[in-house]
Amino acid sequence: MRYRGLLILAFMLLGHGMSTALALEWKGQAIQGGLLTGYVDSGANVEALGQSISVMEDGRFLLGLGREAPAELDVVVIKPNGDRQNYLLSIEQRDYDIQRIDGLPDSQVTPDEQTLQRIRAEAARVRAAREQRFDTPFFDTGWIWPVTGPITGVYGSQRILNGQPRQPHYGIDIAAATGTPVKAPADGVVTLVEPDLFFSGGTLIVDHGHGLSSSFLHLASIDVELGQRVQRGDTIATVGATGRVTGAHLDWRMNWFDQRIDPTLVLNQ
Repeated sequence: MRYRGLLILAFMLLGHGMSTALALEWKGQAIQGGLLTGYVDSGANVEALGQSISVMEDGRFLLGLGREAPAELDVVVIKPNGDRQNYLLSIEQRDYDIQRIDGLPDSQVTPDEQTLQRIRAEAARVRAAREQRFDTPFFDTGWIWPVTGPITGVYGSQRILNGQPRQPHYGIDIAAATGTPVKAPADGVVTLVEPDLFFSGGTLIVDHGHGLSSSFLHLASIDVELGQRVQRGDTIATVGATGRVTGAHLDWRMNWFDQRIDPTLVLNQ
């Protein structure tokens, strides 16, 4: 079977003193911002990026590659008998756009100390939401766009705000009118409901299982509750212009735990 735009990688390496080969197979695009599905023998464990990765009963696991993922990444497969095998994953590097945004209030570009304290507290709540673990692969339902409209901002772009370099953009900006319904792109569980964060305004996070989550920013309203199970296509919120914005749009972001990944790469696989 062919997978358009996908790279299938298979590794068959002999371990030291072992009579059989350990196999690791990848489906997906091994590129900065990408999401890979790995396949190992049932009962094996996997380690990468300094953490133990949850393996599903059928041997699948997810691995998210952040914006700055290195050209090579070590992945360790541990068999049920304790044998370990190291694999080297080659990751395609990307060139990112530069996006200039002017006309923002100075207080939103260079916040004062009191505001910085608020921002740090809000960031801690967002991190805690993304650290929750659900072993159900809700993402198996497949993916849809949460909103349709012109793409006005892309993943990974270096942002220049009022002439000052700031953090890269980690989402996809989709232009839409205030009040446009936002749909759940896949099944999941609501792990964060925040009506008024400093930078992102109305903010919602849906966990899709095994560390994979979607964040929806600048919302006018949120139509779901913390802990609620949602299905792909459910209306979960409406587009707004809250937080640090210059106009109404949806900023859709995806994470694999703390790795920020590109939603368009997930949709295309």
